[in-house]
Amino acid sequence: MKNLQIIPGTSTMIKSLILLALFCGFNINVYANIPTQNGFSQALIALQHRWADANYAKNKDLKKSAFVSLQKESIKLTTAFPKQAEAWIWHGIVQSSYAGFKGGLGAISLVDDAKEALEKALAIDENALQGAAHTSLGILYLKVPGWPISFGDDDESEKHLKTALKMNPTGIDVNYFLAQFYIEQDEYTKAKEHLIAASSSPARPNRRDADQFRQLEINSLLAQVTEELAEY
Repeated sequence: MKNLQIIPGTSTMIKSLILLALFCGFNINVYANIPTQNGFSQALIALQHRWADANYAKNKDLKKSAFVSLQKESIKLTTAFPKQAEAWIWHGIVQSSYAGFKGGLGAISLVDDAKEALEKALAIDENALQGAAHTSLGILYLKVPGWPISFGDDDESEKHLKTALKMNPTGIDVNYFLAQFYIEQDEYTKAKEHLIAASSSPARPNRRDADQFRQLEINSLLAQVTEELAEY
């Protein structure tokens, strides 16, 4: 064992504790307050579950307070892990989801922040979370108003969603959002194809709660699309 160097002036009790830790096989981590990669993964999973609770909550007051809390948590995550694309992706998802709930002109600053966060994620690693930044940007471009109010653009939406589909062809979210895109274009046959693909997407680890709610949305939209096609 390497010679243990005790800082001059250290108390006898502190010396004893250090020796005890070393002999018992404990690692003394002087960087214990710095978040670890494992801590990031756990925080991200927790944020994902809390997002599912907030996004699908029925009570509007609870939903609003949950999103405000999620904002703070996602900002903490990007501050602690600024080089993790996944942190920026989820900050973007939180902001865009909150914007969808809030609606109106008051949501513009939220979607602008979401766009910026998702573009940061793309700059770091566009493949992170199987292209989730492209998926989220695609639906943002589809849903927000166009110029001069905001940055909505169907061409940009299609580009990002198709890029995400190449990265994750069986993904539940990208197929669901592509279906929404094609519905906006009155292309119901293509929309139905993507809804069927989304309905058979493999379950995602740690995202079963979100998958369950998304499948309900898929089934509802699929019924509407089938009805539209029956009228042709």
